Amino acid sequence: MPRPARRSGRRVVAVAALVLGALALAPAPATAGGGSDGSGIRVVQVQGLLDAPNASLIREAIVEANDDRASLLVLQIDSNGALDVDVDPIIEAIDRSEVPIAAWVGPSGADASGSVTLVAEAAHFVSVSQGSGVGSAYPARLDRPAAVGEDALGDRLAELAAARDRDPDGARRLAGSRLSAEDAERVGAIDSVEPIVGELIVSLDGERITTAAGDVTLSTARVVGSGLDRRREPNQEVLFERLDLADQVLHTLISPSIAYFLFVAGLALLVFEFFTASVGFAGATGAIAVVGAATGFAHLPVRWWAVALLVAAMLAYAVDAQAGAGVGVWTGIGSVLLVVGSLSLYGGSPRLDPSWWVLLLVILGTAAFMVGGLAAMIRARFSTPTVGREGLVGAMGTAEVAVDPDGIVLIDGSRWRARTNRATPIRAGEPARVVSIEGVVLEVEPETGAARDHRERRRKNDA
Repeated sequence: MPRPARRSGRRVVAVAALVLGALALAPAPATAGGGSDGSGIRVVQVQGLLDAPNASLIREAIVEANDDRASLLVLQIDSNGALDVDVDPIIEAIDRSEVPIAAWVGPSGADASGSVTLVAEAAHFVSVSQGSGVGSAYPARLDRPAAVGEDALGDRLAELAAARDRDPDGARRLAGSRLSAEDAERVGAIDSVEPIVGELIVSLDGERITTAAGDVTLSTARVVGSGLDRRREPNQEVLFERLDLADQVLHTLISPSIAYFLFVAGLALLVFEFFTASVGFAGATGAIAVVGAATGFAHLPVRWWAVALLVAAMLAYAVDAQAGAGVGVWTGIGSVLLVVGSLSLYGGSPRLDPSWWVLLLVILGTAAFMVGGLAAMIRARFSTPTVGREGLVGAMGTAEVAVDPDGIVLIDGSRWRARTNRATPIRAGEPARVVSIEGVVLEVEPETGAARDHRERRRKNDA
């Protein structure tokens, strides 16, 4: 009796054998395996970049399939390259596997490129769906495109293909070219073209596969129905395995576009929270976004000087916001820094660069938020249309947040950012008098005991 899968949180019985059989409509003689046999068929879904979470998923799935003596392990692939991952341990795990491993590139429109091409070619059986493609294998790693040359990749692909009785010359073409499913089958780089994973599973019935345990003849299908309703269906339970929640979150954060968006958005929210003079939802959200972006950056080929430019851009926007200048010189400087930092953020392969529409959305959205939204918030929170700024000089208010030397005062129901002499701090709840205004910041002093009494200064000015 097979042991239960250790990563049960990741494993979902996605499709019952009857449903997969209904999709696999190809008729077959009623000869093999009428009953259920074997220890189950595993389908591992590898989507997006082949990064640390996906690489771990594949390796652990191979180990578990062998421990549980599964009948077949299928790698369902839709990946445009490897990032911060060496695929040699995956290929070695496939070579050591006693369970037959098939690679299927699908569904339609999927790709297997970069080092993922090597993983597919290392499988005991390779199939690609119509409308999908395989290759090119170069660059093998998106973060280090020059690490392995195209010729070396061609030699490795030919070696892997020869070991699986596929055409080495056909496989070599995958080093620098993307081949459609039909072209890849024609040149012998893959074994078959199958439209869906269910069709692949039943078509492997009776296939002889050579694994580390020797030759294995697969039994994966049975015939049900009669006459025109006769069809093949998997003769075992089919389990689909994918990233669990924690690994899926990490996989998402490693996406170059997601990490870039989170970093810029997080910085903008932190600046916004600073000007609201509180610790609230915007600040917490911004901090979480920046931490998430930093997690992704740890796996991406980030140019740290470009990160510094993005930080400097936010500070430049803040200068004009602080001064209440609206669109000023610092706004222009901030916009330039934002554009340069965004376009230069990642090294490695150009495939890692965020899409043009992501760049446009983030740059324009950030500029609009910092110039329009932030300025509007400052005006709404720290000023009032019924009180002229000049008339505030000499007005009395109350420190809502201690002014030491910066804080917030409440004057006629309106909140203002305030600053005082370090020698005369004003505690929360104490009265404060306005002595001057700089931009949207009030210079205040205590009602009594100030460094320079306001009434005395006013008498001298009147004289």
